[in-house]
Amino acid sequence: MNDWPEGRTHDRRERYGRGGTSAEPEGPRAFPHARQDGPPPQYRPPQGYDSPDRLDGYNTGQVYGHGSGRPEGPGGPGGPGGAAPGGRGPRAGAPDWRKRIKIGAIAFVSALLVVSVGTYFWADGKLRQEVDLGKVKDRPEAGEGTNYLIVGSDSREGLSDEDKKELHTGSADGKRTDSMMILHTGDNGTTMLSLPRDSYVTIPAFTGKQSGKQFPASTHKLNQAYADGGPELLAQTIEYNTGLRIDHYAEIGFGGFRNLVDALGGVEMCLDKPLKDRDSGADFKAGCQELNGAQSLAFVRQRHQEADQDLGRMRNQQKFLNTLAKQAASPATVLNPFRLYPVIGSGLDTLIVDKDMGLWDLMDMFWAMKGVTGGDGQQMTVPIANPNFPTRSDGVAVKWDTAKAKQLFDQLKKDQKVTVTDK
Repeated sequence: MNDWPEGRTHDRRERYGRGGTSAEPEGPRAFPHARQDGPPPQYRPPQGYDSPDRLDGYNTGQVYGHGSGRPEGPGGPGGPGGAAPGGRGPRAGAPDWRKRIKIGAIAFVSALLVVSVGTYFWADGKLRQEVDLGKVKDRPEAGEGTNYLIVGSDSREGLSDEDKKELHTGSADGKRTDSMMILHTGDNGTTMLSLPRDSYVTIPAFTGKQSGKQFPASTHKLNQAYADGGPELLAQTIEYNTGLRIDHYAEIGFGGFRNLVDALGGVEMCLDKPLKDRDSGADFKAGCQELNGAQSLAFVRQRHQEADQDLGRMRNQQKFLNTLAKQAASPATVLNPFRLYPVIGSGLDTLIVDKDMGLWDLMDMFWAMKGVTGGDGQQMTVPIANPNFPTRSDGVAVKWDTAKAKQLFDQLKKDQKVTVTDK
């Protein structure tokens, strides 16, 4: 039987193969173009398609998702670079962004750490640790919490004659206290307690620094203690009259105060009424305005326009410290090195502290002040019985309310919640 339909010639059978006319299967035939005894000849792509990438893809089957066609190496299939099966993953020579980001982050953190450590030691080296509280005699026992004595002095250190004229400081020798505050920090909040410099208190017996002469205990205005025996006698006098142990001491003079405000770029103050004082040089209109260093010093020193003078000045000082602390700790200052470093430098150059006060202690004090001014604590003045108490030798002084003051000092010493008011 003929397997081919009619009309098909022998030539057609030769063109399409002889077919299955035999019952036996056809044996293997040789294909001259297919070599079985060795690797296939290298594929030669058409002109314009000789890119190694194209060659790899078409020659290895990778373009269809089969294998890599490359020996495996440490980076996985395809050797270094780690190309994943199916063509996924970075190709050899492609940037590894994950690794670059990781290295960049490590470099940034390392640089930040170096700068921070360097800044710390630079600032710590600027501290003037000149006050020795270890010399204070007859000290009370330590209570709970920490007590900082913060003093603003009328020191004219570093001021030229021109500066003294501009700042209305006069040229008096020596230095006195313009303001004094006890900052108490503890588990029951923070209290900033102002002590009027005209407070009529007992100054304990002491030995003169220069003369070596023994002085008996006496009753005078509080700032007399600083004038007679410096910071150590002032600390001893405050401890004697309050029963609070002073843990740290910090003092800043006229020049340092002015430079600090100028480094901040000025401090914005809002006044309820115009203020003018010939002695301090204060001359301000009502409303909000930015004060430079000289103007700020005039503002915190003026007192003659206030009915209660020294007490009125303390209210202005507390109000100014509120604004100063907030602005100094704002992100605009802390995160800006061009502002932060001048602020640190100008503040520390004239800041005098006790020998045991390090930079961390100073930072704790500052953040406690900021907390008080931000509402996390309270500001008050020692309770007053008579703001115009007549004395025999010191003129008019400020007399404390003994009972309320004692209750307040006891609460601070025991780190209890302060319930006493200064009203």
